[in-house]
Amino acid sequence: MTSFSTNILYFYRSIRSKIAFYPTLFALSGVLFAFLMMYLEQIGVSKYLVKHAPLLVVNSGDTALTILSACITGLISMMVFSFSMVMVLLNQAASDYSPRLLPGLISDYRHQIILGIYISSILYCIFILFSIQPTGDKYQVPGFAVLLGILLTVVSIYAFIYFIHNISETIQITNILEKIFLEARERIQVILKQEESMQWSFPDTNNWFEYSTDKSGYFQDLSRKNLLSFCKENDTLLEILPVKGTFVLKGIPVFRSKERLSDKAVQNLLSNFHLSRKELVSTNYLLAFKQINEVIIKAMSPGINDPGTALNSIDYLSELLRLRMLKADESFISDSEQNFIKLRIATFKELLYQINAPLRRYCSADIVVVQKLGQMFLSLKVQKVANPYYHDILKEEAKRLLIDARAAMSNEADLETLSFLAEKLAIKI
Repeated sequence: MTSFSTNILYFYRSIRSKIAFYPTLFALSGVLFAFLMMYLEQIGVSKYLVKHAPLLVVNSGDTALTILSACITGLISMMVFSFSMVMVLLNQAASDYSPRLLPGLISDYRHQIILGIYISSILYCIFILFSIQPTGDKYQVPGFAVLLGILLTVVSIYAFIYFIHNISETIQITNILEKIFLEARERIQVILKQEESMQWSFPDTNNWFEYSTDKSGYFQDLSRKNLLSFCKENDTLLEILPVKGTFVLKGIPVFRSKERLSDKAVQNLLSNFHLSRKELVSTNYLLAFKQINEVIIKAMSPGINDPGTALNSIDYLSELLRLRMLKADESFISDSEQNFIKLRIATFKELLYQINAPLRRYCSADIVVVQKLGQMFLSLKVQKVANPYYHDILKEEAKRLLIDARAAMSNEADLETLSFLAEKLAIKI
């Protein structure tokens, strides 16, 4: 895969998440289908159907004009209402849960397809309406094309019914959390599969040559195949410095090379780094932890005050942490023989601290949520891990949580619950 094809792939991933992606494709298909039907009408498809299936053809020009005009008006009304519902959905999700959830909701292909059906039907009916031309005191009616316009309107009505059903489910926080969890789980499982054949040796990189990026953005992804080919062609090894998902400023070193590289080689290598202004769970599983964590924090805020949502979110967070504990704190890109590229990733200690720190700040006064988090630590403590010291990290973060919770509570029953949790976790507070 060349750098050009890699950029095309990144561009496709970017526009596919736009709310106008599928509607644009459907709109073009509606226009093309209208011209196709005009061509078929010119070669006599309606005349053939009048002889063999007259019920499928609209013969009256006035009736055809009235039907198509009503279809266009109704479809535009449904489309406006549907777009309004999408905006309400996005506004509610941003205010009640987290603004980070918006890219995932906007990229929901079902909403885009339904809007695309509306637009393609409207454009089809408009072009067919224009094709009805007066000939003397009569109209030249594309009868079969008008019938298809009616059928497309019926399809749009059923799509509208499905849209109402789907959007009522999409706004539910459990469905939002499940979608985030499934995308992150799929990404982590891909990484775990790559680690099965991974080598675990790499030379020290402190004295290697550092090279910087010429633009800013979120470091989302890179082309593994291209980087591997680059290392072999230039007889060098690389270390990628930023962690996926972090914001990289222009001029900040982004990789180290064992061998000195020419300016052309550096530019060629940098073209395989994908820097973006937005974040997607499908390319960076760490974003899922951030999103779920923010949902918990927002739910525990005084303005929302929804501990039930926080408890549900902790369940999804627990499962993602269990999967992350199966992954090592190092990652490499290699062929069947050796490692050529070392990737810097967020270690389990860094990740758990970033998750637990805001939870300690916003949830330590609620004994129910603290108890749920304590159960999460208890469950993770007995799980299989890639490195034994993960258990020590869990114990340390659990201790910090219980200490902050004890400082925030004064009720004796709550303090007894904390003592019981500390005893089960083998922690002194």
